[in-house]
Amino acid sequence: MTIAIILQGREGAVFTASPDELVEAVVARLAEKRIGALPVVEGDRVVGIFSERDVIYGLASHAAAMMTKRVSDVMTAPAITVTSDSPVLSALSLMTRRRIRHLPVVDDDRIVGFVSIGDLVKHRIERIEAEASAMRDYIQMA
Repeated sequence: MTIAIILQGREGAVFTASPDELVEAVVARLAEKRIGALPVVEGDRVVGIFSERDVIYGLASHAAAMMTKRVSDVMTAPAITVTSDSPVLSALSLMTRRRIRHLPVVDDDRIVGFVSIGDLVKHRIERIEAEASAMRDYIQMA
């Protein structure tokens, strides 16, 4: 199973931030969309990630002045990414090792999606439940 399977059926563009946007505007977008992170994109190229964690670290370092900074000043860069043909288990392992919760999906240097650890875990659980159900059906037929 690959990341492409998780991206199937999703509609619309990936929500993103620009490196030149003010933190205040992007924090408002995170709250409005009820999401924890945004890829920071220039053109189609991912240049970083802006997450709740960046907000907390920025507030600790810069206090209220954090809100008037540009995203590029406080984002996490470079972004750790995966491709759409990356196996789901590899992406989960990467997220665990690097202690991150979001991955931009990049093919040919262009962002094609964005996945969270919740997306990957949900997919994995559904897969395990389907396999268990198939096994129960097989055993009952025997």
